[in-house]
Order: sequence, then C-alpha cells, then structure tokens
Amino acid sequence: MARKKPLCAFLPFDLYAAGERLTAKNALDKGGPPDVKKYTLKRILTSLFTLLAILLVLFILMQLMPGSPFNDEKLTPDMRAALYAKYGLDQPIYIQFFRYVGNMLRGDLGVSYNISKNTPISQLIQSRLPISIQVGGMAVTLGAIVGLVLGILAALKRDTVVDTIATIISVIGVSVPSYVFALALSYTFGFKFRWFPMLFSAKDIFGSSVLPSISLSMFTMASIARFTRSEMIEVLDSDYMLLAESKGISGPALIFRHALRNALIPIVTMIVGWFTSIFAGSLIFEDMFGLNGMGKLMISSLRTSDYDVTILMQLFYVVVALLGNLVIDIVYGLVDPRVRVNK
Repeated sequence: MARKKPLCAFLPFDLYAAGERLTAKNALDKGGPPDVKKYTLKRILTSLFTLLAILLVLFILMQLMPGSPFNDEKLTPDMRAALYAKYGLDQPIYIQFFRYVGNMLRGDLGVSYNISKNTPISQLIQSRLPISIQVGGMAVTLGAIVGLVLGILAALKRDTVVDTIATIISVIGVSVPSYVFALALSYTFGFKFRWFPMLFSAKDIFGSSVLPSISLSMFTMASIARFTRSEMIEVLDSDYMLLAESKGISGPALIFRHALRNALIPIVTMIVGWFTSIFAGSLIFEDMFGLNGMGKLMISSLRTSDYDVTILMQLFYVVVALLGNLVIDIVYGLVDPRVRVNK
C-alpha cells in the first residue's frame, strides 16, 4: 500500500528534475554530454600507471627475499654464478627491472627456473589460465544469479516465509566456510551418488568444474542475497519510488526499471570484487579438487623460489583486481553520468 503524502512533498523531486534538465542543457550548450571515451581513457591510464608501480614494488620485494632460485646443493659457487649471469640476475636491480618490463612489452614473460626448467612461462599459463577462468566465472555467475533472485524475492516478500527461508540460506552461506561445502558436496555428489567427478578431469572439464564452482559460489551467493535484500528494501521505501507510483508505474516496470536499477549500483561493486577474491581464494579448492590452475602454479613458484613465475602470478592477481575496478568505474559512469562529471 502506497503511503499518502501531501503534494508539497513532491516539490523537491520536481526541483531536482528541473535541475537535472538544466544541467543537461548546459552540458549540451558547452559541447555535449560528459564524454564517455575521455572518462574511460582516463580510468585506463590510471590503471596502467598503478600496474607499473605495483610491478616495481613486487620486483623489489622479490629481490629482497631470502633464498635463491638455484638452491641445488650439487651446484658449486662458480656454477651458481654462471646461472646468475645466464639469466641476468647478477645485474643491478634497476637494470633487471627495465629489462623485465621491456621483455614483457614484447610478449616475453621469461622462463621458469625450477618448476619446469627453461620452459617459457607463457606455456605454463596457457594450460592453467582457462581452468581458473572457467571455475571462477562459473562460481561468480551462479552466485550472482542465485543471490540476486533470493535477495529480490526476500525484499518483495518481506516478513514472510519466503523472506525467512532466503535469510536462513544467506546466513548459512556466510557463516559456514566454503571448504566445508566443498567437502560435503564432494562426498555427497561425487563419492556417494557419483553424479560429478571428485577430481578434475581433462576429459570432462565442465562436469568436473561443477562441484568446485558451487563450493566457491556459496559465500558470494549468500552475501549478494543479503546485500540485495537490504538495498531493495531501502529503495522500495524511498520517496522517489512513491513518486513513481504516483505517476501510475507499477508491477514489473516499477521493480525492474526503477527499484532494481537503483539498487544494482552498489551491488555491481560487490559482484566484481568477489570475482577477484574468488581467484585469490581458490588455492584451497584447487588442491581439494585436483585443479591444475593459476593458484597451484603460484604456490609451486613460492616454494621453489621461481622468481619470474612468482612475480607474474602475483601480477596476474593484481591485473584481475585492476580490471575489476576498471569495469566498476566504467559501469558506474554508464549507469550514473554524474560520476563522469565528478571524475
């Protein structure tokens, strides 16, 4: 039931709408609306400079770490010195850094010292990156869709059985660690019913990705459901929704065109953020389900002090995070033009 308000209550909305129309008119008079291309280019350049700064920090930290990629006891000091000279590790740090960046710009990511000696790192990534992307993408997609549906239903059916069930599912998903879901799913659907493979198999990539994807998506699904419910309730109780109802808008048009669109702005940030966190948090699941992905490669590089592989793996997670933030900025700029004006 819509709340009753005097007509004077709608005066601020009329003034706001008039101000928005005046702002748009002034923007057109000055040469058009905020330039999306200029805004996007600015965000891309900022991300590139950030990436370069982080790469420098990672490179310095790796040089300061104790140990050596050549820890074989059979190596004599002269043999170890020859290996350092062969890979250019005896040069000053700044020379190594600029050479590393130059090689990277040419597509040369270096070679592995220990994991697979003298094998190009690009070859190590080619067989692992698709697995990580598929599992992570399936987890985020599943978690986002189910979480949004649960959150919207809970908000629309507030204080009902549907709301209670959705809240219980969300609390369980947030409270129970994801690896517990992984163990339960693996035992139930992998061992007992044998519906899906318990370990990853190259012969059935999709089927063996289902259990780890569902396990990874539980926390994302529960968090999105809770956040969507609170955002939808706040939007549904707002004054501009009352204004929309007073104009005769109702049903799906009111929910999807007005309520959900405004509620999705902060939710987009969470979805992209969880996509990056799923990549970072998939190390346990790669071991549990036998996934030969990027996380497992990173752990192996740290254990063996494989410098180039370690730097590149850390840089990979940084790139994923920067791309996530870049997508958020661009989506914000498209959804809310005021973001482009302010930035």
